[in-house]
Amino acid sequence: MEGGSNSVSNEQVQPVEQFSGDDINILVAWLCLATMETSLHTREPIRDSQLSGGEWIREIVHGHSDRIYEAFRMERHVFLNLCDLMRARGWLKDSRFVQIDEQVGIFLSVVTHNNSNRDLCERFQHSGETISKYFNKVLKAMIKLSKEIVKPPSFDVIPQEILIDPSHKRYFKGCVGAMDGTHIDATVPVSQQIPFRGRSGRTTQNVLCICSFDMKFTFVYAGWEGSANDCRVLSAALENPQLQFPRPPPGKYYVVDSGYAALPGFLTPFRGDRYHLSEYRGNGGRPRTARELFNKKHSSLRNVIERSFGALKNRFTILRQMPPFTIRKQALVVIACCALHNYIRDQDAMDRNFSLYGDPEYPCGPTELEVADDTLHDAPGINMLRTRIANKMARDHNMPEIS
Repeated sequence: MEGGSNSVSNEQVQPVEQFSGDDINILVAWLCLATMETSLHTREPIRDSQLSGGEWIREIVHGHSDRIYEAFRMERHVFLNLCDLMRARGWLKDSRFVQIDEQVGIFLSVVTHNNSNRDLCERFQHSGETISKYFNKVLKAMIKLSKEIVKPPSFDVIPQEILIDPSHKRYFKGCVGAMDGTHIDATVPVSQQIPFRGRSGRTTQNVLCICSFDMKFTFVYAGWEGSANDCRVLSAALENPQLQFPRPPPGKYYVVDSGYAALPGFLTPFRGDRYHLSEYRGNGGRPRTARELFNKKHSSLRNVIERSFGALKNRFTILRQMPPFTIRKQALVVIACCALHNYIRDQDAMDRNFSLYGDPEYPCGPTELEVADDTLHDAPGINMLRTRIANKMARDHNMPEIS
């Protein structure tokens, strides 16, 4: 072989100093560490399901009707109409990777099943950050919906439900709705739990609601501590002009339980007499006095608010076990659920959940102990109206009138 500029002869090679055993061990250890470091930092996608969140939405939308109802607690046409409304109003927009139907599906999965962020990451094949982002976006959209759909009743019209019911038409033509408070589960830091812990021992928020006789909410005031008395919450609502409480005009009133004072526009039952429908069932359950007769019919009329609360909590599991959101966010979740409750009622008169609670004689009992606020005093005018109605009932049923 002829020599060249790149050729090397044996004579030109300098002897290399041999490595010691320790040097070899250090080199091997370094190589092992470098290999381990490389393997640990190899990026591999964790959300590798072949069925993406969007594809899952499309699968249940076009699948059996029970599947979408089980997933979102609403029928197919209600879900699609809700998504169309969000798009038409501009409250939600398709993003590059998450379309509106999937955004709404994420929100509904949380409020109807209280699915954890981790469960939703697996179901929709998105990161936890993405799930939280779109839950918050849809929550804001639902609050905008609530401003359109949770609205006061018309005080100029007698509710149709009263007009078609002979037992109520003759006595309660001035009634425009039912009002009550309900306790919704609240997750509160330990340092703030005392005011949120009510008589039940649980941490809750006290939510004041008014509903019409078709089981739709017409006013929602959420966020009060669970230890707050119903009368206190009502007083705050009446005193805050920003809430625009729908106070009935003269001659109109809401039916309320004995936990409230009998103020103008708020018709209470007679205290100290049987009241709830369950107390009038069975042998000897018939009213024996004009006061009891009034209370039974008053309870039959007012239990629409208890049935509405039952339908609300049965549909939205999150209201029974609230995630650790901020207190303000927990209150917004309640308002959003009430808005969805009304939307479903408008869209689907035969909804399965409403059908369960639709019987006017549904045996709802008191959900909380009714305790009146001693600082509020009954107004004589509304008490006179109550007595007039009770005596009218007594005459119709051949009972002694209240003197």
